Amino acid sequence: MSAQILGVGSCLPTLRRTNQDFISHRFYKGIDQPFEDSNEIIIEKFKEITGIEERRYAQKEQTNSDLGIIAAQKAIAAAAIDPETLDYIIFAHNFGDVRFASNHLDMLPALASRVKHALGIANPNCVAYDMLFGCPGWIEALIQANLYIKAGAAVNCLVIGSETLSRVVDPHDRDSMIFADGAGACILSANTTNAVSGILAHATQTFTKDEAYFLNNGPSLNSKHHIHEKYIKMQGRKIYEFALTKVPAAMKIALDKSGLAIEDVKKIFIHQANEKMDEAIIDRFYRLYRAERPENIMPMNIQFNGNSSVATVPTLLDAVIRGEYPEHQLSTGDVIILASVGAGMNINAVVYRW
Repeated sequence: MSAQILGVGSCLPTLRRTNQDFISHRFYKGIDQPFEDSNEIIIEKFKEITGIEERRYAQKEQTNSDLGIIAAQKAIAAAAIDPETLDYIIFAHNFGDVRFASNHLDMLPALASRVKHALGIANPNCVAYDMLFGCPGWIEALIQANLYIKAGAAVNCLVIGSETLSRVVDPHDRDSMIFADGAGACILSANTTNAVSGILAHATQTFTKDEAYFLNNGPSLNSKHHIHEKYIKMQGRKIYEFALTKVPAAMKIALDKSGLAIEDVKKIFIHQANEKMDEAIIDRFYRLYRAERPENIMPMNIQFNGNSSVATVPTLLDAVIRGEYPEHQLSTGDVIILASVGAGMNINAVVYRW
């Protein structure tokens, strides 16, 4: 039995922050070590590498689970199912609910339980739990839901990826300009027809020998800024080099498992982490097959949405489905790849027939 996506929904906050909003920040390259370059130069170099021009932030009164609830409601409506028929709600995130102007991580109860409560689901057999898996969390939750369905343990699963990274960034770290907020969700259901749509294959890997702490929590680069708080930190160059080698290989594992050829792939939805990095990953993926990269193979929205971690892939998928990118339409039977890389260090990929 295969599992197919019945409906997708997303929630992108309406609050936009452009690169110019960071012009007065005081950035450091190390603890209390300011950059020699001006902020104008820092921001221009940042845009050249990441492609990001603006990002979305949640409103002050919104929490991560609030965004997830909105995305879930839209996905349920798109799938036209009764929420009481859900067997699982899996909520992928990394920092729980973080209130505005606070660095406290709130994960009790689980965000999935908060979504189930907000949806008013009374069915006790609808199991709700959270997934902590770095940026690949939503895809990994999709993989888990698929396994439940294939095992006959579920018919309908709600898979959510939501994050408010704007609440956990160090304002004195230039990497803070990368991160954003958002939520995406889908209903994955058992395909009981003779249709061929659904998840065809997947691959997941975790690298920890040397890579475990490429992304971690650490103090502000300004030793006088909230000295007891921790912020998201990353070793950008090491992550970049890691991703360029490992992600294309994992995508190849998944595609080879599916039995399909590289020429069968119509679209690749990759985690919106860094425009330059994502472009290089796709180029290397095609080189593994000694194939030429097709035009318009990879939709992107990082330029205007930033990196919202677990939410980037489902929000991008939803935008394409809703026709926001006419050059990236999906048709019945199209083969797509969903792929991500992030903290852990974790990598995954899914081959899906639309």
